[in-house]
Amino acid sequence: MSCKTSSTCSERKGLEMKQCAESDNGKVVLEQEPPTIPKRRQELLKWNGWGYRDSKFSINKDGHVEFTGERYRLSGSVMPQLRDWMKTTMGISLEHKTPSQPEIPAANIPIPIKNEEFIADLRKTAISFSDDCQDRVFRAHGHTLHEIFTMREGMFERIPDLVIWPLSHGDVVKIVELAVKHNVVIIPYGGGTNVTNSLECPSWERRMIVSLDTSQMNHILWVDEKNLTVCAESGIIGQDLERRLAERGFCTGHEPDSMEFSSLGGWVATRASGMKKNIYGNIEDLLVHVKLVTPRGVMQKSCQVPRISSGPDIHHFVMGSEGTLGVVTEVTLKIRPLPPCKKYGSIVFPNFESGVNCLRDIAGQRCAPASIRLMDNEQFQFGAVLKPETKSLITSFMDGLKKFYVTKLKGFDPTKLAVATLLFEGAKEVVAAQEKRVYEIAAKYGGIPGGADNGERGYMLTFVIAYIRDLGFEYYIVAESFETSVPWDRCLDLCQNVKERLHRECKDRGIQYPPYVTCRVTQTYDAGACVYFYFGFNYRGISNPVQVYEDIENCAREEILANGGSISHHHGVGKIRKQWLKKTVGDIGLGTMKAMKAYIDPQNIFGNHNLMMGDHSKL
Repeated sequence: MSCKTSSTCSERKGLEMKQCAESDNGKVVLEQEPPTIPKRRQELLKWNGWGYRDSKFSINKDGHVEFTGERYRLSGSVMPQLRDWMKTTMGISLEHKTPSQPEIPAANIPIPIKNEEFIADLRKTAISFSDDCQDRVFRAHGHTLHEIFTMREGMFERIPDLVIWPLSHGDVVKIVELAVKHNVVIIPYGGGTNVTNSLECPSWERRMIVSLDTSQMNHILWVDEKNLTVCAESGIIGQDLERRLAERGFCTGHEPDSMEFSSLGGWVATRASGMKKNIYGNIEDLLVHVKLVTPRGVMQKSCQVPRISSGPDIHHFVMGSEGTLGVVTEVTLKIRPLPPCKKYGSIVFPNFESGVNCLRDIAGQRCAPASIRLMDNEQFQFGAVLKPETKSLITSFMDGLKKFYVTKLKGFDPTKLAVATLLFEGAKEVVAAQEKRVYEIAAKYGGIPGGADNGERGYMLTFVIAYIRDLGFEYYIVAESFETSVPWDRCLDLCQNVKERLHRECKDRGIQYPPYVTCRVTQTYDAGACVYFYFGFNYRGISNPVQVYEDIENCAREEILANGGSISHHHGVGKIRKQWLKKTVGDIGLGTMKAMKAYIDPQNIFGNHNLMMGDHSKL
């Protein structure tokens, strides 16, 4: 494509000098390495789907589903049961495949709005930027059903006009100052994994929109081994952060499902949660210090201490702000030594109710492992068909024995049983004691150990499962996940009522095949749990599948709220859930948010319009 301009990247000499000075104060500076994700991400990642280009579910020449690539435990495997499951459960026909385009033609991409004065001043800074069509399109969306479907079927009405790659906190300060000077909109871009339409450009915005890509701000600035903290730039990807820390014998323990692609700054801006929060905490528990570059200047505390009583915590203004107030540039987190012992496990329950009651008891007794997740029967059945073909007679025989033991000797109904996957971490003796206690509690609710292999496999499938939606797109399936948090005493009712509501809404809208609806409890607390729902249906015969899906999910969200659940546990609000924000935080709460926005960003420079921030009628 010809629509391209760029400038040369600046050097990091000033930052390197700062690092050397800090290293004399007991803070270790790690040797820098190239990031896993390159600057032009489209070279490695899919432009219209999840994850790496070389990793996907596909139908092979034998008509079976296989997972390509070499990056995952499932890579190179054939799943002989998955095709029939897709046909039976979702009504998929391999003879009916949706058309797809290899790339969006340049002619279909909106012409950029250019603020020439801003660009002229930007060139003076030597900060790298581009208006290449594919650079702009790649950063115009996250991973909601609506956004990916739009990428596959058409084009967005409005996309960023320019992509900028700052290299440091100082670069971001310069960019924001220029944006204020020339009245240019900034939308921060981290890993691009959000599922709330947060990156969607407002269609009515006539000012120039800049996507500020933090991917080149990907360094660990220092590790303080005495105070057990790490300071890193906001663009570092989760897997890189954990890998670099592991080389020094440490970890943050923060592992969201998207950790391969999501960024540290995104975790802060969306108030993220991880799979191992039972030990390491959510992002609000890990955060020690953060820098936020706003139109008013840099918001930060003057010290980095374990706790401070100085009025309302400004960190909580930043966490969950979703790019409406500024750009997160540097983050200091707590770290821990790598656990000497890691052990997987699983528990089979006679039904979902028994499993929920067990998880509540485990949470109440404060003995939950690093990760504990409970799958309902529908999700368990799906996980079973994702199992690769058995190449060993012994393996096949052992699987048969396990199934016989659970269903025949223990009397579990295969259509009702539920399975919890476990991950224990810590000192060997602590893990052993915790494991013993968890299985004792499980026995009270009819749960029996299901083996370490099932636990490890279930944990690792977390990173692969997101790829399955792209295969569904190819065969007229629309699907999405959404989550909530709910008090324990409402958990079972919420799960049942939301499932029933989804089935009822699909039937009322004339969807010819029964939908796939499943849920799991993914995180536990003293007072409640996080519940994840997965929902999809075959849209053959429906002319507007995305709109139908969104209407049904909105009904499910209303059902969640009616049953005592929240609008989100960790995905955030963005634009997709903003209609429920006022109901959630109240008039005064919403007014406070808007007042803070008006003070920090009176020109609405950070005008992504997430969280009901900004009023487009005044622009």
